[in-house]
Amino acid sequence: MKTVRDIEYFDGVKVLVRVDFNVPIKNEAVVDDFRIRAILPTIDFLKIKGVKIILISHLETIDGDNGSLEPVARYLNKLNCPVLFIKDWKSAPQIIDNQIKNGECVLLENIRFFEGEKKNDPKFAKELASLADIYVNEAFPVSHREHASIVGVPKLLPSYVGLQFEKEVKNISKAFNPTHPFVFILGGAKFSTKLPLIERFADVADTIFIGGALANDSLKARGYNVGESKISDGTIDISKIVSRLNIMLPVDVTIKDRSQKNIKDIGANDCIVDVGARTLELIQEKINQAKFLLWNGPLDPYEDGYVEGTEAVAKMIAEATKKGAESIVGGGDTLAAIMNLAIEDKFTFVSSGGGAMLDFLATGTLPGIDALNSL
Repeated sequence: MKTVRDIEYFDGVKVLVRVDFNVPIKNEAVVDDFRIRAILPTIDFLKIKGVKIILISHLETIDGDNGSLEPVARYLNKLNCPVLFIKDWKSAPQIIDNQIKNGECVLLENIRFFEGEKKNDPKFAKELASLADIYVNEAFPVSHREHASIVGVPKLLPSYVGLQFEKEVKNISKAFNPTHPFVFILGGAKFSTKLPLIERFADVADTIFIGGALANDSLKARGYNVGESKISDGTIDISKIVSRLNIMLPVDVTIKDRSQKNIKDIGANDCIVDVGARTLELIQEKINQAKFLLWNGPLDPYEDGYVEGTEAVAKMIAEATKKGAESIVGGGDTLAAIMNLAIEDKFTFVSSGGGAMLDFLATGTLPGIDALNSL
């Protein structure tokens, strides 16, 4: 991939930068700035080069609706990263050409206010491309989406990736040729989306621990009763993959009333919400032995307040990293736990991507990466 370092810069060049500012907003204020801070080096690099920087992003509210990026613009200005927020896209070309100086930056309103974005409408992609001379993808977390700003624009402009995007690919790729023992901890839900990933690493990882709702599917496939626990739709047969000797599942669990049970004792009315104490001890043993650790996804419904297992594993991996293991971690709720514990600097690399990280691990590429080579 070509990065921003490879751009042939010239006076007055306009650079369209797709970023991911889809960050939590509460009471019109940013409450988690990890993704924002991650891409600041790219913005600073471009400013030094004296280009006009046009930032585009999406933002979803807690309810899944499209929200305004105006709070993000205010936050960027507080971070000593001055941006002019342009709410009305129709005025953008004139403002960029006539009011923005070289080395200055604008942020356009939420790109998903336009239907053409998610539909990857060629006409909308052309409108985006007309704003600039060069395109930069600095939105790794959404580069598994075939949207206009991810795969459409690179077909129309010379295209590059940002410095954070480069770090994401470089670090996550280490999992393809890891140091051993290699322990992969995979949580979350939706077994259908995670199965290709498990299959890919089944012959690579020394241990794959499956947690979260994925563990419920796996336990059921091994013949255990999971009561009223969350499971997938059951349309795929996972019995063969979860029977492999290097697949590790919980031996005890926490149920909804916060009590703990051996997996053999789960009743028809029980609902599993986390791993148990003995399981955490076994995970600790594996982590202590590991030289390479890969973790994506919580071991519990973290957003519902069941945090003990996920936070315990976060601390274990941070401690193992301190002792010399290499650790790559990522995922939405995984990142939330790490930020909540204020230990984001205790790992070898923390990915800003969730689904994109998983897709890259499963396939070795992303639609956003493939599109960069299309022009």
